[in-house]
Amino acid sequence: MGDVELTATEAARWALRAGLPLESARHAEVAAAANHIHAVVRTLRELDFGETQPATHTVEGDAPDVSL
Repeated sequence: MGDVELTATEAARWALRAGLPLESARHAEVAAAANHIHAVVRTLRELDFGETQPATHTVEGDAPDVSL
């Protein structure tokens, strides 16, 4: 997609190709949502995490798995 925004017509075509036909009233909304998501992902890709370690995740109440 590059830096070119998705048009309503293209959004409808891609949705149909994915098996998700859209009502014509939703084409512009779907294109706007897709363009917003693309902008967020593009911003995240530009971040330099350098030597940042991955975050850990624990669910409250679960004991951490410390087995090797």
